[in-house]
Amino acid sequence: MQTSFTLAQLADPNTAEAEGILRTCVHCGFCTATCPTYVLLGDELDSPRGRIYLIKDMLENDRPATAEVVKHIDRCLSCLACMTTCPSGVHYMHLVDHARDHIERTYTRPLADRLLRAILASVLPHNRRFRRAIGAARLGKPFARLFTALGLAPIAAMLRLAPARLPANTTGQGRRRFSPVGPRRGRIALLDGCVGPVLAPSINAAAIRLLTRHGIEVIVAEDGCCGALVHHMGRQQDAMAAARLRIDAWTAELEGDGLDAIVVTASGCGTMVKDYGHLLRTDSAYADKAARVSRLTLDISEYLSLLKLSPGRDTFGLVVAYHSACSLQHGQKIARSPKELLSKIGFVVKDVAEGHLCCGSAGTYNILQPELARRLRERKVGNIEKLKPDVIAAGNIGCMTQIATGTAIPVVHTVELIDWATGGPAPEAFAGRGISSTAGEAAAVAM
Repeated sequence: MQTSFTLAQLADPNTAEAEGILRTCVHCGFCTATCPTYVLLGDELDSPRGRIYLIKDMLENDRPATAEVVKHIDRCLSCLACMTTCPSGVHYMHLVDHARDHIERTYTRPLADRLLRAILASVLPHNRRFRRAIGAARLGKPFARLFTALGLAPIAAMLRLAPARLPANTTGQGRRRFSPVGPRRGRIALLDGCVGPVLAPSINAAAIRLLTRHGIEVIVAEDGCCGALVHHMGRQQDAMAAARLRIDAWTAELEGDGLDAIVVTASGCGTMVKDYGHLLRTDSAYADKAARVSRLTLDISEYLSLLKLSPGRDTFGLVVAYHSACSLQHGQKIARSPKELLSKIGFVVKDVAEGHLCCGSAGTYNILQPELARRLRERKVGNIEKLKPDVIAAGNIGCMTQIATGTAIPVVHTVELIDWATGGPAPEAFAGRGISSTAGEAAAVAM
């Protein structure tokens, strides 16, 4: 794509990067086939190629964002399916992130939208605030339809996403160390995160049990958000501040007893942490430390693939529909290892049709764009239920929460299944469902 930025514009490193990304695009349109919003809406401006034209025009002419541009950029899920499809290697992720930052700085949103975004940015990344907000949302769940009728669909979406009950409070515990069982074979830091410890502390608990059982010392260096939620809302400075806090905590561990890896169980967070080197590339105090953290970061499935896992129990031929989170398959290019881990350990793993399409979670997307998110969830759940699985596995808490609101099939994290198969307790989602015994009987009949 031909561009015409001025030398003065290109003096800004973010604009210079955006110009390089724009020049990579050759208008081929392959991205439209895998873009969820284009598949749903059929509007060129709701495809990556269309958004690229809008971003180019906005940045090149150095003009404030307009309501039309904001509408189409806001509809982007940042699922990054376009990057997997693109034959030219257009780094759409960095381009749309730059556009969101520009929108945040130059566009005044309607008051209701500003208030909603401010609430999300001030609550979701903070464990204690989020937990209190969930408690309040549970009381409001019966009124979700009323809020929809009043035209307050985002509020209704938040209420519907709130779990019926909250797990025990495990947040705000600070630095923790978990000793390995037997000789130490490795030492890792585990990202605690913000949403996960409130909605599903069982995920990191399963990861800790599994890792320590296999000789890995686990350090939870500090509680808190990785910065992804605010980053994708265009709040660049807030995202960088969160990143610096995580980097400081992990750097202290690296310079102390050292770390073999930084392991993340939420793939959305993993994609963000792996990009810290880019996010802080112009910060002289943090650029090198950020790049080091990014190099050491692995998704839990990547790290487990390096270990020799021995099944501890019969998985009864349990049929698992594996949902590949966008941030894992497109953002981190990890598609095979989670399924291979589950298969090797005895589960019957089935791929979901249209697996490249997003489930509609995408951080805060299912709140900010509830109608599109609902349609994507229904499409995803419909494809999953055709497989008639015993359980759905995913590697991202956002996807798990989104999918669970649309189906009665239990949804668990991949690491919870692996923990259970290698000697840990059954996932909490199995409680009262008799899944293992039912699957065992089915497997026996089949034999």
